Amino acid sequence: MKHHLIPLLSVVAWLVGPLGAAAVPIANDKCLECHDDKDLTKDLAGGKTLSMYVDAAKLKDSVHAKTQCAECHKDLTMEHPDDAKAAKPVDCAGCHERQSKSFGASVHGIALDKGNDTAATCKDCHGKHTVYPRNSPRSTIHVTNLEKTCGECHAEEAADVAASVHGQSLSKGEGATCMDCHSEHKIIGLKGPAASFQTAETCSKCHASERINSRFGMPDDRVKTFFESYHGLAATGGSTLAANCASCHGFHKILRSSNPDSMIHPGHLMQTCGKCHPGATQSFVGGKIHADEAKGNETGVVVSRWVRNIYVFLIVLTVVLLGLHNALAWWRKVAERRRAHGAMVVRMDRNQRFQHFALMASFILLAVTGFALKFPNTWFAHLMGTEEIRRWIHRIAGLILITGGIYHIYYVAFTVAGRKLLRDLWPRWQDVRDVATNACHLTLGMPKARFGRFGYPEKLEYWAVVWGTVVMGVTGLAIWFKIDVTHWLPRWVIDVAVTIHYYEAILACLAIVIWHFYHVMFDPDVYPMNFAWLDGKVAKDWHEEEHPLEAENVAAELGKERQP
Repeated sequence: MKHHLIPLLSVVAWLVGPLGAAAVPIANDKCLECHDDKDLTKDLAGGKTLSMYVDAAKLKDSVHAKTQCAECHKDLTMEHPDDAKAAKPVDCAGCHERQSKSFGASVHGIALDKGNDTAATCKDCHGKHTVYPRNSPRSTIHVTNLEKTCGECHAEEAADVAASVHGQSLSKGEGATCMDCHSEHKIIGLKGPAASFQTAETCSKCHASERINSRFGMPDDRVKTFFESYHGLAATGGSTLAANCASCHGFHKILRSSNPDSMIHPGHLMQTCGKCHPGATQSFVGGKIHADEAKGNETGVVVSRWVRNIYVFLIVLTVVLLGLHNALAWWRKVAERRRAHGAMVVRMDRNQRFQHFALMASFILLAVTGFALKFPNTWFAHLMGTEEIRRWIHRIAGLILITGGIYHIYYVAFTVAGRKLLRDLWPRWQDVRDVATNACHLTLGMPKARFGRFGYPEKLEYWAVVWGTVVMGVTGLAIWFKIDVTHWLPRWVIDVAVTIHYYEAILACLAIVIWHFYHVMFDPDVYPMNFAWLDGKVAKDWHEEEHPLEAENVAAELGKERQP
């Protein structure tokens, strides 16, 4: 038996042998047998020579100290260099996937994809074998070395930056670097019309900073006043022609306005402004670009501030007086129209009107404060004070809604009027038939459905309110008491509750605007409003038209009462 295994084991060893050999990585010592030679070079096209020397001491001091050569140069085998196969470019994405993905979307990566082999690669910025942490002064991407590193390809731009206010500040210990403006791996280009708004946003990152403005003694309103100006508003609106920061201050050689070489020096303003405004005069360029009406003391700024204050007063006075006049006229005409209808029919008693008012008030407060909490930068959010104030108004309104819902359950369960209301609102098959009937009425002009006390429009709305109150109440309480909820349920339940709460709010608001507002406000038969929510009454002729079955029942009951 042993004699038969010997040939089999030999075959297995012969098959596995190459695989086992390939699995053994090339040791760094093997590579350094040749690459530790300072005189090792490679001839390139055009008569150039490339050094192949690797400083073992610096390699051990780099971020790749624990990385074997073969982990990066995976294409090389034990036969190298005898196989005459040169090492292929290293693919850094094997270890640095996120950074490589960002680099692929940069101006450098896109250029490489288009076949431009002169575009910068990872090694051009970070180095080859001596890659140091970015906070190390020896790193090629350290703030003190970036100018030199980027200058290898962008010499003119690097020289301009060195002479600029950014370069001068950086030489003193702190200032904007190439990466602060152009990003790190996803290098962006800021030239051309398409980058107008992007350029302003880039400059804003530093010039809106109180720390940086205070540190360098710069005005703190430059970003604010730019975005309030025509240039800023146009750029924000998507214009590719409006001037941005670089249009006036320059791209790389940005100098103080007191410097005679600066684009915004008084002696150059006509030329700078004239690029976009041909024929610009000295008077034209004499205006303030970054003018803050609240703080400026220049003649034009002071006059503008007074004009603004006068107009604000006139606007408020005009709106108040005209609004008061029209409100009184509207109410007078509405009252006259209601009197012209003659007999009225009671649709809502006092208790039901009170419940409706509580529901209406809490719903409006919930909608306004809820969206203000979701979108805190909107104008209506600022009208309601701080986030804490908005949050507590929202919670109190939610408690009113829930309390009203609990009372309504009691009302429909234990009062005569409530039980009758529930019976009349209960869905029936007749409602489905009424939907089909009204579909034919609205599209083909056939006779419309005849409703009793409530038709399918009121029933749909009532049960939607029930559903919405339960959903919003449960999710709202879960969000409010999230710590207590997570004692029993996983954290993701709160996240789902937030999602449901938000989208249910959108659904409810749209339903109110599209469905409820039409039936009680925009329907021509009730315009400008169905006032039943105020006094509980509707016109008798409208009642007979919209709810004929109920009107007939009421008339029949009255007839019975009048019989002797």
